[in-house]
Amino acid sequence: MIRVLVARDEGYFGVPVRALLETSPDLHYIGTLPFTNALPRVAAELWPGVIVIDTEYMVSQVLPVANAVHTAIPSCRLLLLCDPAKRGMLPPRHRSGPLNFLLKDASAALLADSVRRLALGERVVSPMLQAASLNTDRGLTTRELEVLGLAAEGDSVKEIAGRLYLSGGTVRNYLSAIIAKTGARNRLDAIRIARKDGWLR
Repeated sequence: MIRVLVARDEGYFGVPVRALLETSPDLHYIGTLPFTNALPRVAAELWPGVIVIDTEYMVSQVLPVANAVHTAIPSCRLLLLCDPAKRGMLPPRHRSGPLNFLLKDASAALLADSVRRLALGERVVSPMLQAASLNTDRGLTTRELEVLGLAAEGDSVKEIAGRLYLSGGTVRNYLSAIIAKTGARNRLDAIRIARKDGWLR
């Protein structure tokens, strides 16, 4: 029996993940938690085998929480449901830590099959999302998007460094590179541009 937890934005009712999961007798739905920074701590008490993340946040904003979940529950696999129409929801071109990617409108059979594959240790990335990602011009690296996502949440350089296990100087270097690549005037302007271009919510 595969223990599956759902994480979603508070007040967001998107994909009926619970209903899709409950059609498969070998998948045990153990609950839904809000997708917040508290997810790693709360999820660790439930010890899921797979967490399905259904959120409106961009990949760059999901990654820090996903990495924290992976640290708290190393055996847990994470599946992010993505909308290919939103550039910020496309998988990074390089391996994105613990995240796996599936279309938001995936069928119950495909969702269940993906959860099973993850539980067996396989990696899941929807071919459609992968193709859309390769066809999208992307100026920022996955790590730069991760840093920018945390900056957009209001984290200081010190806080970003602590969450990503980087030095403060490295974070400042990433922020400088982001500002240069986006043509922004400063960090706030870079966040504004990234939101306008669909990389941040």
